[in-house]
Amino acid sequence: MWLIKSSIGRKLVMSITGLFLIMFLLFHASMNVAAVFSEEAYNMICEFLGANWYAVAATGVLAAGFIIHIIYACWLTLQNRKARGGDRYAVNVRPKSVEWASQNMFVIGLVVIGFLALHFLQFWYHMMFAELAEKVGINVSLPDGIASTHDGYAFIEYYFAQPLVVALYLIWYAAIWFHLTHGFWSAMQTIGINSGLWMKRWITASNIFATLIMLCFAFVTIFFYLKSIM
Repeated sequence: MWLIKSSIGRKLVMSITGLFLIMFLLFHASMNVAAVFSEEAYNMICEFLGANWYAVAATGVLAAGFIIHIIYACWLTLQNRKARGGDRYAVNVRPKSVEWASQNMFVIGLVVIGFLALHFLQFWYHMMFAELAEKVGINVSLPDGIASTHDGYAFIEYYFAQPLVVALYLIWYAAIWFHLTHGFWSAMQTIGINSGLWMKRWITASNIFATLIMLCFAFVTIFFYLKSIM
């Protein structure tokens, strides 16, 4: 199958899964911002996205897209290293036209994955997973002061009151920003929107989109930290 056997096919799969994950980030950022303005609205969203069949199915699809994206990223990285051979050990001065992020996408991706594990442990594990576990008679202990798996607002207040957690999340947002600024326009190029005029537009759009999304996440994180110390 050409999506697996050809380099272009593999890049296309990685681009499509990447765009899918970008849309999820947009939704997640919008959902988080809602918490700043209304505790009830945010918790209503969390309850809606609890352990029901459509939320679980959507989580499975999201996880599959993320796993495929990682596998193809590793595959393409190894392919590129193999193609370069010994040249990768040569001293190389980065051309001005090549972004730092584009040469370090794999490393940045590993940083994103590492912090994602922390995020899953703090939120998903104590919310959707804990609710699923309850259905089969397994109790997952929640952080002190949090009584319900649907009380997403309490989870945000609990974790974002901790300076170290806040600092780690801000580092994570920066890593995602670098990944997005290159990944968005690169995906469009792979799909075929790669004329000179359109590429300039997509690069600009990538920078704006990534900045707005990460500012939303950072705003919520900093807001709840400041709220905890006032």
